[in-house]
Amino acid sequence: MSKNNINIKNRKAKFQYEILDKFTAGIKLAGTEIKSIRAGKAGIAESFCEFHNGELFVINMHVEEYSHATHFNHAPKSERKLLLNKNELRKLEKQVTSTGLTIIPLRLFINDRGFAKLSIALCKGKKTHDKRETIKDRESKRRLDRIKKEYN
Repeated sequence: MSKNNINIKNRKAKFQYEILDKFTAGIKLAGTEIKSIRAGKAGIAESFCEFHNGELFVINMHVEEYSHATHFNHAPKSERKLLLNKNELRKLEKQVTSTGLTIIPLRLFINDRGFAKLSIALCKGKKTHDKRETIKDRESKRRLDRIKKEYN
């Protein structure tokens, strides 16, 4: 079994938010948390990132309790610290506080060295009319693809 097969995505993020900038961050995890993630039992659908005392934390990320753990198991929805360098943290904090943008996790994966990484994005929330426009564009693209397929 390959250790790179974990790829948990936040599917609603691209629909609900306009993505401005992307970063890859490490996550500070307990032993049972990384085992659950490697088993694919994690979710980032309702999660977001917040700053506390100059450090970035992912909130509402669900990591299921590890089945073979004893009483040393972790809490499923605790805050988890994200590991970025100081320049990236300063840049993100400045953007979030001054312009009111949000930081949303896009993808949780295991890199080639076996570490859990979180792909995060600096985002701006879409309005309802923007979402409708996205749906129209997607449907027109599907129609064009169908027409092209009929002629080939």
